[in-house]
Amino acid sequence: MENCFEFPDIPSADLPKVDSSAALKALPMGELPKLAENIRRTLIRSLASTGGHLGPNLGVVELSIAMHRVFETPADKFVFDVSHQGYVHKMLTGRWDQIHTIRTYEGLNGFLLRSESEHDCYGAGHAGTAVSAALGMASARDLLGGKEHVVAVAGDAAFTCGPTFEALNNIAEATKRFILVLNDNEWSIDRNVGAIAKYFHALQTSSTYSHIHEKAAEFVELIAGKSFRDIAARVESGAKNLLFPNVLFEKFGLHYYGPIDGHDVELLVSTLEFLKEQEEPVVLHVITEKGRGYEPAKANPMKFHGLGPYKTETGETPPGGDPTYSYIYGAQLGRFAQRDPKIVAVTAAMPSGTGLVEFQKLVPERYYDVGIAEEHAALFACGQAVQGLKPFLTIYSTFFQRAYDMAIHDIGIQNLPVRLCMDRAGLSGDDGPTHHGLFDIGYLRHVPNWIFMQPKDEEEFVDMLWTMAHHDEGPSAIRYPRGAGTGAKPKSEPRLLEIGKAEVVADGTDIALFGLGNLFSMAEETRDRLEALGYSVALVNPRWIKPLDTACIEKFARQCGLLLTFEDHALMNGFGLAVVEHLNDAGISCPVERIGWPDEFIEHGKPEILRQKHGITAEAAVEKALRHLPARQPAAMAG
Repeated sequence: MENCFEFPDIPSADLPKVDSSAALKALPMGELPKLAENIRRTLIRSLASTGGHLGPNLGVVELSIAMHRVFETPADKFVFDVSHQGYVHKMLTGRWDQIHTIRTYEGLNGFLLRSESEHDCYGAGHAGTAVSAALGMASARDLLGGKEHVVAVAGDAAFTCGPTFEALNNIAEATKRFILVLNDNEWSIDRNVGAIAKYFHALQTSSTYSHIHEKAAEFVELIAGKSFRDIAARVESGAKNLLFPNVLFEKFGLHYYGPIDGHDVELLVSTLEFLKEQEEPVVLHVITEKGRGYEPAKANPMKFHGLGPYKTETGETPPGGDPTYSYIYGAQLGRFAQRDPKIVAVTAAMPSGTGLVEFQKLVPERYYDVGIAEEHAALFACGQAVQGLKPFLTIYSTFFQRAYDMAIHDIGIQNLPVRLCMDRAGLSGDDGPTHHGLFDIGYLRHVPNWIFMQPKDEEEFVDMLWTMAHHDEGPSAIRYPRGAGTGAKPKSEPRLLEIGKAEVVADGTDIALFGLGNLFSMAEETRDRLEALGYSVALVNPRWIKPLDTACIEKFARQCGLLLTFEDHALMNGFGLAVVEHLNDAGISCPVERIGWPDEFIEHGKPEILRQKHGITAEAAVEKALRHLPARQPAAMAG
């Protein structure tokens, strides 16, 4: 088979396996490369069934081994940025035999969770948190008289993120003992962008760096039997004189070491043993290879950052079905931009996840990736809007939470025509609570000047994007789910939608169902079930979260004995609550039942499993409706 991947010819039974610090420390140093090989094999085989963040974890195998060899969790603290690179850490802390359950319902989470293990001191699914959180832990240790070590592991992409620099600015003032490991592999989800990324790339592509692996091997030989102080001098000399000035970190008061080969486990252990003895903040710059040990992942780091099931032999994934909302977004917006020279697209390091790679293909000169910097992205779009452009600010629902101040202070107050497009709105399934977009209605619907919408299918999605492109009177937002929708094909020519006008799909007199967005199909199923029981059911596609179609709501509240709302969002401050609030203010007495997510952080798992568990189904909707409706003779019996 062409491009077929094969594991090295070493029987798995001959490879060591450890799942505790004690077992790892007892393993001879010469066995650590074999342990790394076994970890990689286990990851590649396990994630072939579940999917997950394969590339990042293949890149940190030796680093994770070295950290657990030198330090002792849970007493010592490891904070990962982002913790999707924590699979190896999980395996080395008692969860090796559970790694095949990663990202499955009731299995291991794809990120670190404090509730999952005492070895997970901090959980995070968003970039830029590790340095600040770890610094807080170090300061608390100092205040309480503790002796534990705190190690922050930050990917190079985290250094395009504002909170990381805010923390760097504070380290030297807050503590004297702090270890920051910069895991430098040139990639986050997509290739990193910006000046910092170019700085790190210059290290890797410099004429001297081309010999880094050889230098590292020589270094290990040279330091054999030497003191830690000799080690420090050699590491520092290699960094300063052979490679590149370490100005960036030393200006922040951190003593810089590296860069060193992040796949030389003996070198990593020796260096970390030295660094743990230092009474000053230090940064260790390690060079790693995303996807190391698996050719398909090395060849396509973007795809293997996070993916679904795949064939172990080739890395091939099952063929896709209908186009996703993300793909449709990028492709359609690119076509709109070809017709309208003022349309631009802005993303915060997520061109592939948001579909903007398709936009970039069509109009590359109007595509902007600002790095993992959502606040900056929002302000950047504001500046473009002030100058008369039509920026489409494209950020996951859960990531835009970081730019909430900008939604009010910069976009809302100034009434700027920024178009906010929130991918992954609603449940994000396998990624879990850090990625579920269940709060965006709540944090946007009460901000003045914004209009806010959600489509029931792909055809309406394109119509809404077209409507946003022509709305210049103020800010607009759209939320849409992960993956594909109903398969509805967009028309060749989109249409403008009337702002604040719902679509009445069917009239009725007993109950009115308002199915928002991707839960419209659930409302349709509920209608069918209720009609089979003999009820007259109205069905409405709300389209608009703000402004509400208040006339439509009032009409059916007076006409029917019950309203039932559906939303892929938290019920707290969601769409259904907006309906309740309006009816109360209008003085209309009509019961409203709501289908949506409870006031808790929802676990990871397949959406259909989680919806069933939390009562977000047509069956649950019918049950709620029947509490209020008079008994009816089923339609079949009535006939």
